[in-house]
Amino acid sequence: MTAGMDWDVAARADVSSEDTLHGKFLVFKVGNEDFGIEIRHVTEIVGIQKINEVPDLPGYMKGVINLRGKVIPVMDIRSRFGMVGREYDERTCIIVVHVESGTAGLIIDQVKEVTEIADDQIEPPPAGAGRSGQYVQGLGKVNDEVKILLDVQRLFYV
Repeated sequence: MTAGMDWDVAARADVSSEDTLHGKFLVFKVGNEDFGIEIRHVTEIVGIQKINEVPDLPGYMKGVINLRGKVIPVMDIRSRFGMVGREYDERTCIIVVHVESGTAGLIIDQVKEVTEIADDQIEPPPAGAGRSGQYVQGLGKVNDEVKILLDVQRLFYV
């Protein structure tokens, strides 16, 4: 995927109902780790763009973007997890997700793929994982790799 290009996840995955989305995750990289979110929460993926700062937001909320006339708040996942920040580059993307209160964006380092992870390949989150562990829905086993599966709702409300 090239930066700045819209990606209509629903069309790309050829989905037509909620059942076809079960077990599908959008996998992305932040730092050295692979994370995933349920594809049913993903509206689209856009390249990084001008972020307007808004006073008095928590540090991990970077501000808002104007996406085709719609104002969308954006969160930097690195900041949310207390990771060291880095300059945005051509691979940096905003994953636009639907949450209970509406639409929001997640700034991530790089989109990797849409993958299917069966329920029996997902382990519960580890006990005592620290502050960031509260956002973990589970650990998905894909071949020899582990994907950290995030609970999108909890990212914004915990």
